[in-house]
Order: sequence, then structure tokens, then C-alpha cells
Amino acid sequence: MPDDFDASVTKLAALAEPVRRALYQYVAGQPEPVGREQAAAGVGVAHHLAKFHLDKLVDDGLLEAEYSRPPGRGGPGAGRPAKLYRRAAGSIAVSVPERRYDLAGHVMARAITTAQETGVPLDEALADAARATGAELARRARDGAPPGDHLAAVSQVLAGTGYEPRVEGDGVTLSNCPFHQLAESYTALVCGINLHLIAGVLDALPAADLRARLAPAPGRCCVTVTPVPR
Repeated sequence: MPDDFDASVTKLAALAEPVRRALYQYVAGQPEPVGREQAAAGVGVAHHLAKFHLDKLVDDGLLEAEYSRPPGRGGPGAGRPAKLYRRAAGSIAVSVPERRYDLAGHVMARAITTAQETGVPLDEALADAARATGAELARRARDGAPPGDHLAAVSQVLAGTGYEPRVEGDGVTLSNCPFHQLAESYTALVCGINLHLIAGVLDALPAADLRARLAPAPGRCCVTVTPVPR
């Protein structure tokens, strides 16, 4: 599993506690940041209990805190600013096996925009978008792999994208398709995205001795990484 899987599970696990979950839902449903007293009254718990759980939600990255005085109060004698809470920016998602429909959507939106702006055929724009996205993923994630160990570098990048790679001999098998449900309905389209995305990863590492090729089989991704034939 990629490193952020553990972090995401930990954050979501915080919401298993009923009071904490109720406070999160209350704060998220308000149009403005709320104080501890308001949150406590909103879910019907004691102030000290609300304070504890709200601060835990901040620690877990689910809420953000800020300090502000009530409107109309300022200057000497206005008192200490109140601690206010609001939902944290961003989103958290966990799926097992990992699914990355956001990544598929990014590739498709990029391709459609290119096709509309340039007149390039959509299938060509889709291949280019997937390849460019794979290259970007590789450039962001390639640090840390042993120099010259292309199999390890490829596995590191693809693990972070949800493919669940396994190094087998001199190639890499991908145990999971991050776009599984899409692939069931639009097999050729999604397999093409996988193929070009992984080819983009190989381009950017660079791993000229490896190639991505279609090799569909039950229970795994339709693409494998194999040595370039001599």
C-alpha cells in the first residue's frame, strides 16, 4: 500500500467515535467557523467533551482551527480571541483495493480539453494525456529508488498509483487495476489509458530497457512491464 493509505485510514478511523463524528458533521454543515460552545450545544454534549474531540479532529487533519474575536469586539478589554473550527480543505478517500477514478478523470479531462482546443482526434489526445500524466507521476515519485534499479523504481511509482506491482523475474506484474469499474464497462478505453500511462512512467524514469504491453489476464491489470526484446 502507498504511504498515504495509512494516513487516510487513520484520519477516517477518527470518525468511528460517535461524538467526534457528530461534531465533525455539525461543523462541516455550518456556513461559518464555529466555537466550542456552539458545537457543544449543536450536538448536545458538555463543553469540555466538545473541546477534546474538536482538537483531536484538528490533530487528525479533518478540521482546521483559527482564532477570532466576535464581530464588533476589538482593542483593549475585548478579551482573548475565541478558537473557531471549520472543515479542513481537501478530501480523504480510502478504498480496498485502491481505486483512482480521480486520476482517470484527470486524464480524460486533459484529453478532451486538448482535443477541443487543437482539433487533435480524441483517441490521440487521450493517449498523449495518459502518457504525460504517467511521466508527471514518475517525476514526483521516483526519488528513493536504488540508482539504476529500474524494476524497483517502476514498482515504487506504480505502487503509489494503486497498481499493486509485484516484481517477478525481470518484469513487473500489476495485481490491481485502479480503474476497475470503468474497465469493466469500457475495457478498450481504460486498457489504453493504463498502457499509455505506464509507458509515460517508463519514459520519465527513464527505463529504456523496459516496456509496457497489453497482456490481459483474470485478477490483475491488463498491462504488464517486461524487458525490451533483444
